[in-house]
Amino acid sequence: MRTISRKGNEPPRRPDTSISNHERSQRLTFSHPEIDRLAGILAEAAQAEIMPRFKTLADGDVRHKTSVFDPVTEADEAAERSIAAGLRAHFPGALVVGEEATAADPSLLDRLADAPLAFVVDPIDGTRNFVAGLPLFGTMAAAIVRGAVVAGVIHDPVCRDSAWALKGQGAWLSREGRPPLRLHVAAPAPLARMEAIAGTHYLPEPLRTTVLTNLPKLGSATWLRCAAHEYRMAAAGFCHVLFFNRLMPWDHAAGWLLHQEAGGYSARFDGSPYAPRHTSGGLICAPDRASWQAVRDGLMGE
Repeated sequence: MRTISRKGNEPPRRPDTSISNHERSQRLTFSHPEIDRLAGILAEAAQAEIMPRFKTLADGDVRHKTSVFDPVTEADEAAERSIAAGLRAHFPGALVVGEEATAADPSLLDRLADAPLAFVVDPIDGTRNFVAGLPLFGTMAAAIVRGAVVAGVIHDPVCRDSAWALKGQGAWLSREGRPPLRLHVAAPAPLARMEAIAGTHYLPEPLRTTVLTNLPKLGSATWLRCAAHEYRMAAAGFCHVLFFNRLMPWDHAAGWLLHQEAGGYSARFDGSPYAPRHTSGGLICAPDRASWQAVRDGLMGE
């Protein structure tokens, strides 16, 4: 991704520069050159490893991890290897926590909270859509410094654009040949006019039945089977609410920051703040705190 020219409603002009290993070890944030590099790594992997396999998978290229709802493909694994190699080359010493690598070594998650710099990577978010030939999937990565999300990129391999955020510097959409577009969440609305994206598959009973019973209180509800595009929609103001249960960091860290930097409010079901170390406890994203409370009460109340 190129940040292109900056003027008016565009990201602040960045100072240059190279970052020493000492500075990296003491870092508290992430720079514009670094997020450009991160987005570029994702885009390169998408074009080299993902798109050539889209709609061309053979039967042996798809298998299932935990269930039929959890497929993995040759494209997932090849893209993750490419992204991990790029990250290690440009960010020496960083911990790389990929979805597929963690399936083989779950202990990677235990190192995330204390790492001076870590990246969580989902090479293809929306793998079920990818396998089905639906162009609704994304490639995501977030930079995490000592347990805090400081940068995130959600790349769309089909449209070849990237939504991204730096902590404290807003959320943006970068498109080739066009100025970056600043993203903003939707304006607050009454519960009955809110548009929601709600994944209920992983909810335990009786909570799942309660939420499904209460969803008609909202204006509309759908599910894309792709957190990458769900977060992009919410950050760009095309829906009001996101509702998740399972919280693997590669699925949520980048999108959570994008939503926050677009002006939104989010918290887990119990009202506590989200952190990338969380893998359960649910997450509701809304335009503001009052909207969050209305959604929480409306969907999870008796």
